[in-house]
Amino acid sequence: MNKITAAITAVGAYVPDFVLSNQVLETMVDTNDEWITSRTGIKERRILKDADKGTSFLAIKAAEDLIAKANINPLEIDLVLMATATPDMQVSATGAYVATQIGATNAFAYDLQAACSSFLYGMSTAAAYIESGRYKKVLLIGADKMSSIVDYTDRTTCIIFGDGAGAVLFEPNHEGLGLQDEYLRSDGVGRDFLKIDAGGSLHPTTIQTIEEKRHSIRQDGKTVFKYAVTNMADASEQILKRNNLTNEDVAFLVPHQANKRIIDATAHRMNLEDSKVLMNIERYGNTTSATLPLVLNDFEHLFKKGDTIIFAAFGGGFTWGSIYLKWAYNKQ
Repeated sequence: MNKITAAITAVGAYVPDFVLSNQVLETMVDTNDEWITSRTGIKERRILKDADKGTSFLAIKAAEDLIAKANINPLEIDLVLMATATPDMQVSATGAYVATQIGATNAFAYDLQAACSSFLYGMSTAAAYIESGRYKKVLLIGADKMSSIVDYTDRTTCIIFGDGAGAVLFEPNHEGLGLQDEYLRSDGVGRDFLKIDAGGSLHPTTIQTIEEKRHSIRQDGKTVFKYAVTNMADASEQILKRNNLTNEDVAFLVPHQANKRIIDATAHRMNLEDSKVLMNIERYGNTTSATLPLVLNDFEHLFKKGDTIIFAAFGGGFTWGSIYLKWAYNKQ
């Protein structure tokens, strides 16, 4: 019997209709289009304006898109993994609600949180379930309503983040395609540099924490940038070395869409030409857990069966890593 590998067999995505452009941000905070574009590569981001809709709404839409395109029965899904840094609420797992709403009532579901590395880590988790032989269809969703935790008076963060969701289906493969290797890392030194300070068990919600805006995301931009450039590039380089891959072997790099300069540095370390580096940061900004699947969805038409694809991400915590995957199908 051939070894079971875990292959991506379908993708789906959803972004809200409302576009928050750099020009609109200029009317909200002290910034401008040239400054934002030159430092981040972002021109616009999508925002879920409905106050009564959370991350689950985005996730459901992305999952429904995948189900419709792949023409699969939701009852056949064994597991729903929900990668998110912005769950609908504490305690009650967003993934469980999403699974029920999409009709995956035979699946078990839970949330996975590793900041911007959530989807990357979720790929590793989904693959392990498939490779165990006990599960045939694992739906991995990356979704975040980042606008719910952004302070739109803080120009250092409000220019970066957007809302969105993407989903992929992992299934067993016996041709040697799918996830080949992973290089995943973390370092708790990052705890103080990218965080939401209050609302957790360390600093529970009080009137004071609300008044001090300690429930919004904050970052030490220079420190985060330095760590991200070094570690995302290093992880990608390590995955190539471990698998005796050269830049010629790589069909595409699918990087976390946090900052164009970070992506460029990673691509430079891998010695990749621009056409192999996939980016949509200009249109969506940093959608955190949704960046990788949104890239897959936008560029799915380019992928050919057997293509070597390298994924890379970096997130708060700090968390980071790289995954080597062989694409399993040609889009019809």
